Amino acid sequence: MTDTSGLLQEMNDRSREVFRRVVEGYLAKGDPVGSRTLTREFSEKVSAATIRNVMQDLEYLGLLDSPHASAGRIPTQLGLRMFVDGLLEVGNPDDNDRAQIDATMGRDENDMTGMLDRLGTALSGVTQGASLVLAPKHEAPIKHIEFVSLSHDRALAVLVFSDGHVENRLFTPPAGQTPSSMREAANFLNSLVEGKTLSELQRTIKVEMHRRRQEIDALAAELVESGLVIWESGEGHPERLIVRGRANLLTGSGEAQDLEKVRSLFDDLERKRDIADFLELAEDGDGVRIFIGSENKLFSLSGSSLVVSPYMNSDRKIIGAVGVIGPTRLNYGRIVPIVNYTAQLVGKLISDRS
Repeated sequence: MTDTSGLLQEMNDRSREVFRRVVEGYLAKGDPVGSRTLTREFSEKVSAATIRNVMQDLEYLGLLDSPHASAGRIPTQLGLRMFVDGLLEVGNPDDNDRAQIDATMGRDENDMTGMLDRLGTALSGVTQGASLVLAPKHEAPIKHIEFVSLSHDRALAVLVFSDGHVENRLFTPPAGQTPSSMREAANFLNSLVEGKTLSELQRTIKVEMHRRRQEIDALAAELVESGLVIWESGEGHPERLIVRGRANLLTGSGEAQDLEKVRSLFDDLERKRDIADFLELAEDGDGVRIFIGSENKLFSLSGSSLVVSPYMNSDRKIIGAVGVIGPTRLNYGRIVPIVNYTAQLVGKLISDRS
């Protein structure tokens, strides 16, 4: 993401206020903000011509844009990033918003999937965006891994955990796999597995495959590397990424190009692409992270923004994430505390259960 702190510090008070008011006006109504509108709201008495000159300077810096020759200005992606990083004021969630999230808890504490599903529905309703909830995976250390060939294009990954839990996941193996290459792949993984959780093993594999590639043949190496995806999204794997509120993304998408972007986003969400990357986005930072437009590597083609926060278990390990996706014109000041509150609530519930 672009570092805009220096740019903001170089701006004088007038430029900063013009910039802030343009962004806030755009986020509130979705329309370009004109100089005459700003003169009525400005903290000092200035002419519309003076405001226009400041807006032109901000446009030259790449912070504002003119969608039409005679219209006002809207923030660019760079402008939104600078606003979010330097000017966004974030408080606590509204009491009503918090009450709607809280209402999803306590119905059946043993049904984690059902609770997270209800939570996602409430989160999408409160934010009027699409909610993403990445459910926790089984985090006991793995004891043993086995690959079993079922047919030329079907195989089973068997994961045995130290607490006795067993998961069987159907997947399509890379072409050309043999019983011998599957045994070799399993032996390689089992040499790394002792005492590691699934997420820890995945990180180890990425390093060890680069360092020890010569130790196993090409077929086995391909199976090991494909396993990084299999374990996240295999057909036998319970759904981890819960997406709710897709219809909210259609609101305000009247133009053909907007609808095409939403269709692209729907396609990404429907295929639940890059689940591991979604969690990685949250793991890379502390607390809530905001990805605007092309910064969002999961959904960059749709020109959307993603607000995401991880949640932790009782050992302070990140095991899942909560997020909201919507147009770049999100009400960030309202949505950030909601996402943060929801992630903390899920983490507390999981910690209390364990």
